[in-house]
Order: sequence, then structure tokens, then C-alpha cells
Amino acid sequence: MNFELITTDSGSNARAGKITTAHGEIETPIFMPVGTVGSVKAVTQEQLRDAVKAQIILGNTYHLYLRPGLEVLSAAGGLHKFNGWHKPILTDSGGYQVFSLAGNRKIKEEGVVFQSHIDGSKHLFTPENVMDIQRTIGADIIMAFDECPPYPSEYRYARKSMELTHRWLNRCIQRLKDTQPAYGHEQTLFPIVQGSTYKDLRAASAEFIASRDCAGNAIGGLSVGEPEEDMYEMCGLVCDILPKEKPRYLMGVGTPWNILENIALGVDMFDCVMPTRNGRNGMLFTWNGVINIRNKKWASDFSPVDASSECFATRDYSRAYLRHLFVAGEILGMTLASIHNLAFYLELVQEARKQILAGTFATWKTSMVKQLKTRL
Repeated sequence: MNFELITTDSGSNARAGKITTAHGEIETPIFMPVGTVGSVKAVTQEQLRDAVKAQIILGNTYHLYLRPGLEVLSAAGGLHKFNGWHKPILTDSGGYQVFSLAGNRKIKEEGVVFQSHIDGSKHLFTPENVMDIQRTIGADIIMAFDECPPYPSEYRYARKSMELTHRWLNRCIQRLKDTQPAYGHEQTLFPIVQGSTYKDLRAASAEFIASRDCAGNAIGGLSVGEPEEDMYEMCGLVCDILPKEKPRYLMGVGTPWNILENIALGVDMFDCVMPTRNGRNGMLFTWNGVINIRNKKWASDFSPVDASSECFATRDYSRAYLRHLFVAGEILGMTLASIHNLAFYLELVQEARKQILAGTFATWKTSMVKQLKTRL
């Protein structure tokens, strides 16, 4: 993997860059649709490519390990061939899912023993076998195994958790040195900064992660319930420490305005289930603000969902028709809303990139954040 930092905005720390992987290039800042089990819910790979214009998608180690399982993925030749997505893929380590979904988990130095949320079967994730699992999945970018502490966390627990994450990272790095990619293409490790909302822990974690000299770095444990102001403060602190010549990935964030604010702090990569999850529930993000498409006010509105968009789901279907689909319980409504929201997120980061290249991002961002928060 290679990262080229093209320019930094004159009025903020926003950056425009380019990541090159074995499966293609990624222009940053970028939003990555979440395909937890190898599928972005309600959206086909063709729609992701042609309508959403996604450049990279995510898979999840925990879910893919449980279903369809490593035997199937290996026989298929990896996730790219299994799901027919031939552009870059990033896999998260499954750590967050182990701590949020699994029952009766037990954290110890070796790793985490947990029960499957599907059938209650017991499993062990260690830094070593999580690297092996991600090798088998075949992602271009793989995440270190970490513990994501809940919010709020007591200081002592957050520090203990962070130190465990750092020890696990060293084991992840060693395992990758001792093994080879499963399918002949490079797999790049991103470590994860933790530390909850404690400044000294976040700074210490960022310094440790930077010292490991990996090709890219991630910021985890945010957007887990803390106030937005705390998220921005922690993210800004970490971005000031992480090396400028490497991409920075803020995990699990967030709303359109969250993304713009964190781009301004120096983040390059984002993912979140919000555009698809909220879309399936009738919440649409547009350039003029947020629409609840179920509201009766849209019943006779025959204008496009968002006339500013180039996406067919936004341009070719009216608000009235989309509302009708949701009220009637038609699956097509969830598909069109998901495509619309994802396309909007990709258009948003692409426009942010244009503004950064033009040196006008800071001013543009200030006006856009207010507009995007408007309830229509």
C-alpha cells in the first residue's frame, strides 16, 4: 500500500491524498460503505460501483468468521472473489463486535473467549488468529486486534485496556511478519489508537501507535456515546501526533457533519452503518438537510429526493414515490434510500476533496455543517 499526501487545506488540517492498493486507488478523504457480512445491506455490488461510486468497502472479521466461515472463504479464493467486489476491501478486527455482541466474553492476556451471538458456541480470538482470519478473508487493509472500552469508562479501566491493546498490537505485527498473504496481494496493517476520552491516554496511545511505524493508523473508541465535542477534541489531539505522511482512519463515524468536522482535523478515512441503517428506516441525508421520508408532507411532492445529486436513486425517483414505497412496506424503498444515502456520503467527501484542493475547505465546511443539520 502507498499513500500520497497531495495537499493540506490552507485554513484547516484537512488533507487530500491518494491510497494505492493491489485492488485499486482510493482518493481521500473517503467514506467506506460497511459490508459487515460481505454485503452492504440492500445494495448490490454493481449499484455500489456505478451509482454510489464506492472506492472501498468494509467487511467484518467477527461476522465473516462465523458466517460463511473460513473454509468457504478460502475455497472461494477470498472475499473479493466470494462477493464479486474487485476494488479494495478493509476488514475490521472484530474486536468491537466481540465486546458489544458476544455473550459471556472473558478478556485475558491471551485474547478473548466469547460466545457466538448466533448459536452460543464458544470461540477464542487472539491477536495471532485474528491476523490469520483476516489473511484468509483477503482484505487489502486489515485492522489490529484491540479492546474497545465502553463509554463512559473509569480512568483505570481505560488505561488498562489501552495497554492491553498495545501489547496485542505487538503480537499482531509479529504474526504478520511470520506469515504470508493468502492470495498473493499485499495486506496492510493499521493499528488502532484507544484511550477513551482521557487526553493523556489518547496522547500516549497515539505516540505508541506512531512508534510502530505501520503504513496507516486508525482511531477507535469514539462515536460510542460520548458528546460530539469530546470526539472532536480527542480526534484533534490524536491527529496532531500521528504522522502526517500516513493515512488516518476514524472508525465508525458518523453523521455528514461529523465527517466534515473530522476531515477538518486531519482524518482521511471514515466508515459508518448510518447511511444504510438510517436509510432503511426512512431517514435521508441531502445537501439541504435531513428528510424523514415517511412524513405526510412528502405525499404529493413530486420533486426529486435531491436534485443536486447525480445518483439515479436520488435523481429519477420523487419524494412522493419513495414515501409511498415506505408506507406500503416495499423493499425497493429501503434499497433506493440506502443507495441515495451512500451516494450522498460519497459525493460529500468528493466535494470536500475538491474544496481542499482549491484551498477553500474551511469556509465551505462552516456553511455546510449548518445546512446539513437542517431538518426539512
